[in-house]
Amino acid sequence: MAEHRVVVIGAGMAGLVSALQLAQQGLDVTVVETAATPGGKVRQLVVDGAAIDSGPTVFTMRWVFDQILASVGTTLEAELRIRPLPVLARHWWDDGSSLDLFADPARSFDAVAQFAGPDEARRFQGFCAQAKSAYQSLEGPYIRSASPSMLGMSMGLGLRGLATLAALGPMRSLWHSLGRHFTDPRLRQLFGRYATYTGSSPWEAPATLMLIAQVELDGVWAIDGGMHALARCLERLARERGAAFRYLSPCERIAVKNGRVSGVTLASGETLPADSVVFNGDVAALRTGLLGQPVRRAVKSKAPPRSLSAITWSIHTRTSGLALDRHNVFFRNDYASEFRDIFQHGELPQQPTVYVCAQDRGTDLAAPSGRERLLCLVNAPAEGDLQTITPEAIETCENSSFALLRRCGLRIESAEPPSIRTTPVDFHQLFPATGGALYGQATHGWTSAFARSSASTPVTGLFLAGGSVHPGPGVPMAALSGQLAAAAVMASPALTRWSPRVAISGGTSTP
Repeated sequence: MAEHRVVVIGAGMAGLVSALQLAQQGLDVTVVETAATPGGKVRQLVVDGAAIDSGPTVFTMRWVFDQILASVGTTLEAELRIRPLPVLARHWWDDGSSLDLFADPARSFDAVAQFAGPDEARRFQGFCAQAKSAYQSLEGPYIRSASPSMLGMSMGLGLRGLATLAALGPMRSLWHSLGRHFTDPRLRQLFGRYATYTGSSPWEAPATLMLIAQVELDGVWAIDGGMHALARCLERLARERGAAFRYLSPCERIAVKNGRVSGVTLASGETLPADSVVFNGDVAALRTGLLGQPVRRAVKSKAPPRSLSAITWSIHTRTSGLALDRHNVFFRNDYASEFRDIFQHGELPQQPTVYVCAQDRGTDLAAPSGRERLLCLVNAPAEGDLQTITPEAIETCENSSFALLRRCGLRIESAEPPSIRTTPVDFHQLFPATGGALYGQATHGWTSAFARSSASTPVTGLFLAGGSVHPGPGVPMAALSGQLAAAAVMASPALTRWSPRVAISGGTSTP
């Protein structure tokens, strides 16, 4: 059989996983990437010599990467040093209260009891039990499935799973469901924030997203070298198996001939022939025709609502006043206003929640005595292409965000040189056609779980991967999508007679 050529567009997490697994199969794999380094949204910025993770910062669902690395004959421990975090996250409110959630459930129970009383701690236990049941029910028929449907998921759930889902109230919003569990508004607020992990509003996201609580309870880790070290690791493993990487090589067009992909044309004018193409980018780029008219039909023509964007600050400086942990969240009292501003009015929030990742804290390493690396983030509307977010509005949001940190007791010294700020306009430039949306479509409404594109497309030879396709956003989910895309390539008619070296696991695929 002639050598099968695959071009992977985008060296984000999904593209790296696809390239690794397809190269392991002996295919001729070339990855083209606009940026100078791998990772996509898993990016690092250098501030005064310090490399700061300035994209995803939370490493969960390590079983996904255990499975991926096992499929190519290695292990996470052999390739990276990862450390479990005893504190999952530290939470602060501007009324002066604070709460830690721990990897040890007993410690979390005691912390919630001290924070909100023993009755609320028992309700917290009930919430955790339901989140665990939801995760266990949905992992197989939804998360691992190549192309879930309501009928297929119903059959896969079985009677017990259907009962779990019915008790959850999948048609209810996450916020409504949390009101059935908690009487303390701060706990409702804390767990409502899990909707933002998919770029969504807790008032619109389905109750099933409470399963994210179980994802964190299963463990949160820190990677030596940061999240970007994971991207570098996957790139290195793919190279060792024969994959080629072309950085600073933006793709201008996906060529289609006689109804199937035939290659990609780079911005330089060079054309790379391909028998299969894995597109690891936001599907909005295909829908809007940025990669050519023939591939627009690969995705649904109707654009879904965009997910959240963000404003981030990458800072290398000194802090004082509060004992930060690795992951810190600072809340205000009026949580609903944040999502009204963003999703209803398309404006930066007047009262933003602030996330601070203190990247030199949380492990068994000593707390920093001098300057430390921080990523600060607030949610924002994905309107980076509409020129509605003015510099004045950004300054107002920044002042409001850092004023909240000061009210909670955190002092951040002015950084010299200044921090690097990234806005929805910047994210739109990094990820074209998105408006700066960082999670693909918003997960609003219970049917949104079935609205994402799957790996296979109506264009023969074109496959999709990344956070804008199934199973959704986040580092492990994007990695799973890359695994599903690789499996779909191997199951395609052009490769049905191929004899792979090692079977690709992690879900079924549709040709």
